Amino acid sequence: MSVLLLVVSLAVLAWILTAQLRRYALARSLMDIPNARSSHSLPTPRGGGVAIVIAFLLGLGVAFFAGLGIPAELFYALLGAGLAIALLGFLDDHGHIAARWRLLGHFAAAAWALYWLGGLPPLAVFGGLLQLSWIGHVLAAFYLVWLLNLYNFMDGIDGIASVEAICVCLGGAILYALLETTLLTDLPLLMLAAAVLGFLIWNFPPARIFMGDAGSGFLGIVLGVLSLQAAWISPVLLWGWLILLGVFIVDATLTLLRRLLRGEKVYEAHRSHAYQYASRQFGKHLPVTLAVLAINLFWLLPVAVVVTLGWLDGLLGVLLAYAPLVLLALRFRAGQTENRA
Repeated sequence: MSVLLLVVSLAVLAWILTAQLRRYALARSLMDIPNARSSHSLPTPRGGGVAIVIAFLLGLGVAFFAGLGIPAELFYALLGAGLAIALLGFLDDHGHIAARWRLLGHFAAAAWALYWLGGLPPLAVFGGLLQLSWIGHVLAAFYLVWLLNLYNFMDGIDGIASVEAICVCLGGAILYALLETTLLTDLPLLMLAAAVLGFLIWNFPPARIFMGDAGSGFLGIVLGVLSLQAAWISPVLLWGWLILLGVFIVDATLTLLRRLLRGEKVYEAHRSHAYQYASRQFGKHLPVTLAVLAINLFWLLPVAVVVTLGWLDGLLGVLLAYAPLVLLALRFRAGQTENRA
């Protein structure tokens, strides 16, 4: 009952905080003004993702000090890395931080998290365990940095980043349940899903406030840390998490690669992701956000379940899950230069 009360309280808190942040943004004229790179047409307050940061970290602290089963290493990894990324995003939302300094901060936060987690756990590959030693730790750092940045890239239309986070968290909780872990193992996932749900009430299409870099980067690094923590519990779970994150990983990675091949400055704003092309094709954000929800529930979650149950090798499961997503991203021109004519 105490766990349920905590989770529900975080959703309510995030909902209230988002409302207050919206008033603050309107009073301070912290508005996202539409431009040629935008996927929206009306000026909208930004920075609402701070509500997710406050609600989740507050809940995490309560659960940790109340002895609700939050491991110390996970608590300090999430607290330090999450706060650092949220602060960087907050400052960037209110001004501008050069890309090189942001990237340095991202790697510092990733290193902090990996120190507490113990680096990259062994990988489950074709029935065996592969230990990559220090190379694995380097790869894990790039994984965390890429995940927090791609979450920022994919937060471009109403509700999409929130829906993705909730689906991944609840999907991860289901994977834990399949391995018969305790309810308290699920608690960080349930708390994060609750905090995001409170924000989503204000961000659902048509959005009344945007998440901002503080929220999107925070979600990216937190989901990355939780995925690595899950892999320490059971190596097969890393594959499950990579499958659950498939929509964002495929669209962002394919878009980045195609832009790199054209020699574009990938840190500059653009709107050439598949989901952005799709939202313009449909003329609104809601169908695309609902499509992401459907893909997560009816395709990625079942594949992740099959992998977690050991019925399919993790690497093969990722390839199977990503194949139609790649085709779908290509269908919606992910990474192609926009023809504004």
